[in-house]
Amino acid sequence: MKLIVGLGNPGPRYEKTRHNIGFEVIDELASRNGVKLSDAKFSGLFANINKNGEKAILLKPLTYMNLSGESIRPLADYYKIPVENVLVIYDDLDLPVGKIRLRQKGSAGGHNGMKSTIQHLGTSEFNRIRIGINRPPEGIKVPDYVLGRFSSDEWDEMQSVIQTCADACEEWLEKPFLEVMNRFNSNG
Repeated sequence: MKLIVGLGNPGPRYEKTRHNIGFEVIDELASRNGVKLSDAKFSGLFANINKNGEKAILLKPLTYMNLSGESIRPLADYYKIPVENVLVIYDDLDLPVGKIRLRQKGSAGGHNGMKSTIQHLGTSEFNRIRIGINRPPEGIKVPDYVLGRFSSDEWDEMQSVIQTCADACEEWLEKPFLEVMNRFNSNG
């Protein structure tokens, strides 16, 4: 079994914000697989999917971004999902809007949701998809920027990015992450 986690903040106030792009990918995967994230345990909403015999859990932590690991770890432990079968999707200020990067390990890079995830999993060696949101324009503070919404042009571009990330997640259910990483990183 695999675990695909999208990072974000719960509630309508945060919908479609830069910080919630991970949630958007999970919503797309749920839609594609005809499931609703209706199981509410482990401080998150989750659902099971089955793609060509490969099982996975889709998770949206409801802990707020900075405590994401408090949801991820208990769910992974309960379902006995090894850390190498965890994939975390999140926003990245250091990538241009719309750029994605798949990695098998790495630092938190200043991202509090990733700091919490690394802390609770006890390692930084887990799969991730970083989605570029760019740095804030001069004069705008990072918290205000990440909790702000995309411009309409950016949102149009992000629709395609969400699809691409969902494609990568589904491919990972059938192929080794390294293979998926090489293919999707070379395409963008």
